[in-house]
Amino acid sequence: METVNDAELDALDRSLIQALTLDGRASFSRLAEVLEVSDQTVVRRYRRLRTTGLIRVVGLPLGSRVGLFESWLRIQCAPDAALPVAEALARRPDIAWVNLTSGGTEIHCMTRARTRKDRDTLLLEKLPGTRRVTGISAHTILRKFFGGPDSWAGMDLLRPDQIAALERPPVEPGPQRYVLDEAELTLLAMLGRDGRAGYPELARGSGLSESTARRRLERLRDLGAIFFDVEFAPSLLGYEAEATLVLTVPPARLAQVGADLAGHDEVAFAAAVTGAASLMAVVVCRDTEELYTYLTERIAAVDGVGQVEVIPVLRSIKRAGMLVEDGRLVDPPPAP
Repeated sequence: METVNDAELDALDRSLIQALTLDGRASFSRLAEVLEVSDQTVVRRYRRLRTTGLIRVVGLPLGSRVGLFESWLRIQCAPDAALPVAEALARRPDIAWVNLTSGGTEIHCMTRARTRKDRDTLLLEKLPGTRRVTGISAHTILRKFFGGPDSWAGMDLLRPDQIAALERPPVEPGPQRYVLDEAELTLLAMLGRDGRAGYPELARGSGLSESTARRRLERLRDLGAIFFDVEFAPSLLGYEAEATLVLTVPPARLAQVGADLAGHDEVAFAAAVTGAASLMAVVVCRDTEELYTYLTERIAAVDGVGQVEVIPVLRSIKRAGMLVEDGRLVDPPPAP
C-alpha cells in the first residue's frame, strides 16, 4: 500500500479536495461538471483518496446550534503518560480532536458533550482520576470566529466560478437551539463515520425511509444543525507547521481581533474562550519559517493583541472523530 509520502497528489486531486470542502455531499456528477472531467474520473480519484485514508468527508453537528457543551482542554501529563492518555481520549465519542503538544507532555483536545452532566463527569471525575495526569485547565468555547462550516483557505486551485457553483448559501441559525431526536442522532453518528453515505444506507441504519432520511438531512443542513467537513493531515498538502496560539485580548477588542484572525489564510480555527487568555486559534503553515513570518508580521499587526503563547503541535492523534495513524485517517475503536 502506498504511504502518504509516496502519494503524489496532482492538481485534480487537490481540486477535488477543495471542492469537497465546499460541499461534501455534492454528487459525483456535480463534482465532475464543476471540475470539468468525467464522472468516472471523479469517482476513481475520490475512492483512491478515501480508501487509502488520505481524506474523509464527515458530517458533524454545529455544537452551538444543537446545544453541545464544547470546551477546549489543556491536560498536563507525566512524560511517559501523555501518549496513552491522548489515545484513550481519542477513543471517546465526545472528544472531537486530540493533539500532543509542548514536548509531548501536554494534550489539547476539544470536548463535545451532549449534556452538562457528561461534561462535568469527564472534567471532575474521569480526568482527575486518571493516573499520571498532573493538571487540567478547561476553557469553554464562547464564540467561534472561524472553523466548523468555514472552509480553510489552504487550498486555492478552483476558479471563482467553480467555487460559486459549489458553495451553499450561508445559514443564519435561529435564536432557539434545535433538539435532535433519536433518528437524527443516529444519522449524525453514521455521517460522522462517512459523510457521503448514501440515502439507502442512512435509511437502513436509522430505521427511516429513504425519502424521510433525505428530507431529515436536508432539514438539518438548512437549519445549520449539521455541516460537512473534509478531514486530512495538512502535511498531505505540504503544510508541516501546525500550532495553537493563545492570545490575551481585552474584552473591548475581542470581537474585532477574532474577526481579523478569521480573515487570515493561516487560521484553521479561532474562538473566544474563558480563562486568563481570551482567544485561541489553530494555525497551519508550510514550515516554521512561515510560522515565524505569520507571527511577526500578521499577528503583530493586529491591534488589540497583547501576549501570545505559541504551542507547536507535535502529533495529531484525532481529527474530527478520525484517528490519525502514520498520516492516514482511520475509524477509532469503540470506547471500552
